[in-house]
Order: sequence, then C-alpha cells, then structure tokens
Amino acid sequence: MTTPRAAEFFAGVGLVRMALEQAGARVAFASDVDAVKQAMYARNFGDAHFVRADIRTLACGDVPDVDLATASFPCTDLSLAGARAGLAGRESGLVAEFLRILREMGGRRPGVVMLENVPGFATSNGGADLRGTLAALNALGYACDVALIDARRFVPQSRPRLFIVGAASPPACADARAPHDAPLRPAGLALDGLRTFALPHPPLPDAPPQTLDDVADDLPPSHAAWWTGERAAAFLASLSPLNAARADALRASTAPAHATAFRRTRRGRSVWEIRADRISGCLRTTRGGSSKQAVVQGGGGELRVRWMSAREYARLQGAPGFDFGGATEAQATFAMGDAVCVPVVRWLAEHCLLPLAAARRAPAAAGVRP
Repeated sequence: MTTPRAAEFFAGVGLVRMALEQAGARVAFASDVDAVKQAMYARNFGDAHFVRADIRTLACGDVPDVDLATASFPCTDLSLAGARAGLAGRESGLVAEFLRILREMGGRRPGVVMLENVPGFATSNGGADLRGTLAALNALGYACDVALIDARRFVPQSRPRLFIVGAASPPACADARAPHDAPLRPAGLALDGLRTFALPHPPLPDAPPQTLDDVADDLPPSHAAWWTGERAAAFLASLSPLNAARADALRASTAPAHATAFRRTRRGRSVWEIRADRISGCLRTTRGGSSKQAVVQGGGGELRVRWMSAREYARLQGAPGFDFGGATEAQATFAMGDAVCVPVVRWLAEHCLLPLAAARRAPAAAGVRP
C-alpha cells in the first residue's frame, strides 16, 4: 500500500506530525494560526505544506486529498480549569470549522479522522458538546469511537486525553444498537442512538520505560536555575506536613531523586504541593504561576527546586530531540504544554488510525466503492 497521507489541523509545533510519521504516514497539509509555533514547526519539519491561517478562512480546496485528518483543537473552553463555555466558546468552538471543511470536501473526505482534546470534553454542557460532535461526524458518514488514554502509560507524565476516532469504513461490528467491548472508552459515556464502533487495538503498555529521574536535566548544584535565598525558603515554608514529609523523603535518597510540584491556593494561601508518584503532572500552557511546574531534586541530604525547563517539557511529550530554534524559554514551554504526547498518538496511529485508513483504501484500490 502507498504511504497514507494526512492533514494536520491546529498543528501547533507539529507533534502530531512527528507521531504520524513515526507510525508510517506522511503529512501532506498542516495549518495553524500561530506564527511562533509555525517557526518551530518549520525548524523541525520544514513548512512546505504549512498554511498559516485562521481556520475560519480555510476552504476545502486548500486541503489536498488525504487518508487521515487530525484536529487538536483548542481546549480553553473545555478544560475544567477554565470558564467551561464549551463549544459555544470562542476558541474550542473552532472545531465547527474543522467539521465545515470536512463537509465541504464532499466525496474527497478522508476515510479516517481523529479529534483530540482534554477529558472535560466528555462532560462539557452535560455531555451535549461531545454527543453533538459525534452526531455531526455521523452525518458526514463516520462511525465513531471515543478513547481516553493517559500519557503515563508511555512517558512519566500524567496527561489523560480524549480522542475521537471517526471511520468511514469501520469494522463490520459497527452498529449503533449493539453494545461493544470498547475498553478505551470512558466509563459511563452514553453513546446510545449514535453510530459507533469499537476501536481495534492491543492492550496499552502498563508503565513507561522511563522515570522522571531519566528525563530531568542533570544540573550541578551551582547552576543558576536552582532557587536560592528567600525564594527557596518560601517554597519550604509553604509545605504542609504531608508535603514536607515528601520533601524529606527526597532529601534522604541515596541517589538523585526527582518529583514535581505545583503551586496551589489553599484557604486563601499560596502553597506548593509535591507529587508523591515521582512522575510529572500534566504539562500546561504556562499562562500563570499556578500552571507552571517546578522540579524538586533531592538526595544525599540536599534538596533543590527550580522551574521545569523546555527541554524537560519536550522529553515528557516524547519529543526529546525537538529543536526550539530561536524561541524563548516561555514560548517553548507554552508550545509544548499545548501539544500532544508523541508516543500516545503514535500508538493510536499504528494500531487504530492507519489500519482503519488501509481498510478504507483497500476496496477503492480494487475498484469497489467503499
């Protein structure tokens, strides 16, 4: 079979592309509105097929014939940390433009589509936003399944994400009335009355091959990134007894041990909370202090704290060799926090997306209309 071709909407810095190419696909079209992200995308992949534009200005004729289209549309209005405007919101509502382009493509529509967003998509507006999106995909000829996958199965980062996969030629079991064995589907998700199918896949990995210790920057104690003086003292003073005990456990380690910490507001007071599981919390776009993640390193009776670096962000997203070019540290961490986890999308592409695309292409290659 010829190499599957993909279109990447809301492309960001191209981590969906990285995953698809690792799985054996070729990206023939990419689009995003952000000039800074485009520069990073071009640095790593070139931008011969990149269209920098507001998706509302794109026409179906701008998109070449492809087998797969992906949309990692903005999560701003779906996130539990936001105002929860849902798909009526200005940013998350842009998914409607992706659906518009698919509709206008008519008979050129790709055989497989993938939408990615935060788990809050499942509960936004009481579940109506997700059901409406699935119904819209059904109307375009796609049977759908919904998968909730946490990046912690692939990398040392807790990052659950919701994926919608739509297939124009799904497995024969697709039937809106039948109960399916769909282990990736979020528990309690009601999809009655919709045309669905169960994604074919092997079991997910049980644990990532690396730990936070493996991806943390190896900085000497004298490095300027480590907090000192009042800042370090304020961090320690803010810790609750539980978190102070976690800090003590790190300090007592015989080898360098790492944990991450987020700043929270508890009873009107700003405090730091250290994760106990020695993996990173979910990387976020660094819009404010509470969204920034700190790295705590202990060992040999010492304890040090600093902000997480862009390089660590990239490793935790499964893109260790990513080249940020001339981007600032703030721009790089923002872009990575807004991206996908590469090995998650690669797994989904290898075991679900590309096999579904192959099933769609097979009858067409034989001269049979799917």
